[in-house]
Amino acid sequence: MERALPYEWIPPEPGGPIHELHLWPHRSLPKRGFAGFIAGTFVLLLVPLYPALGSPVLWGLLPFLMGTLWLLYWAIQRSYRDGEVLEELRIWPDNVRLERHSRRDATQEWEANPHWVLVALHQTGGPVANYVTLRGAGREVEIGAFLSDDERVDLYGELTRYLPIRE
Repeated sequence: MERALPYEWIPPEPGGPIHELHLWPHRSLPKRGFAGFIAGTFVLLLVPLYPALGSPVLWGLLPFLMGTLWLLYWAIQRSYRDGEVLEELRIWPDNVRLERHSRRDATQEWEANPHWVLVALHQTGGPVANYVTLRGAGREVEIGAFLSDDERVDLYGELTRYLPIRE
């Protein structure tokens, strides 16, 4: 079974780049699953309240249980917002451009001549295993740092079809 990768190659359009790649962080809990998880947690939090119905203990427990539910909701929503990252790699015959869009930071950009761009896979020594970088125009930039180790190896293989490999 082939796994779905959190990136895709966009078909070329007339006048656009000859190759375009979009990368994003993997989401193990989709939005629909998130709603079900919160609903299920709410139902489970009601279980200890059932015996307390009609007694003053209910009003002692209710704020803590609902506060727990709210905190869980807030934490997962924060995780979604922090994970809103998109990297776009565009390759033209005379230019390569990498843009990283993040909700929290300004857009980061890098450009170089594709003839001089080198793709490298650092199996060790980087901030993560199988660290993929692009080098050109006097800079070395990472690509797909939020991907898993195996996904970065797959990405490296696909990038080497379009850009030179650094030994």
